[in-house]
Amino acid sequence: MDKNKNYAALKKFAIAQGISLFGVADIQGIKSDFKLSEKSLVKLDKAVCLGLRLAQGILDEISCAPTRLYFHHYRTVNASLDQTALRIANFIQNKGFRTLPIPASIILDWENQKAHLSHKKLGVLAGLGWIGRNNLLVNKKLGSQFRLVTILTDMPLKTDTQTKDDCGACRLCVKICPAEAIKESPGDFDHLKCFEKLKDFQKQKLVDQYICGVCVNACKGK
Repeated sequence: MDKNKNYAALKKFAIAQGISLFGVADIQGIKSDFKLSEKSLVKLDKAVCLGLRLAQGILDEISCAPTRLYFHHYRTVNASLDQTALRIANFIQNKGFRTLPIPASIILDWENQKAHLSHKKLGVLAGLGWIGRNNLLVNKKLGSQFRLVTILTDMPLKTDTQTKDDCGACRLCVKICPAEAIKESPGDFDHLKCFEKLKDFQKQKLVDQYICGVCVNACKGK
């Protein structure tokens, strides 16, 4: 089958489901990094990366801490992504190919921020953006104001090119981070400081999950 035609058909279907960002990455050289069984990954060589935009009005409510409104929105968007990934996975399966949809938000190790795979790193490979100083995927138009989900598949698909963009001179997230975890270099992001602040927000009963949203609100794109 033609990988370009498959890509176009899949992207059209995804956008019809309300998806904001769409990209495809080659995963043949990185599958060993995934926390998934070798059996489940056999022949799967592509990752379909999908992003769904967050509501600006809800993010605007955030100043120096997460809100109950953001917490509810965060879960709603994740659930929507999971449902959309299921529909897209079935679309692919109905074409005769294998799929393995990975949920938008299942963390295996909160302290080290590890999951079955890194949606944001696959997003980089799929051309959706770059890893910013805030340790999140940053898209040129949407900033970090979106959530991600991934579908692994063996469907023949063309792959996207990684962007050469970066955060440039923008340091809004550095200035506003309540944990002071964001540094000049993305590689120096302090995961432990971030995690401690997330635990503090939960102890204060601001939210019922380890989330923040402060740097997400600050990163609006260009």
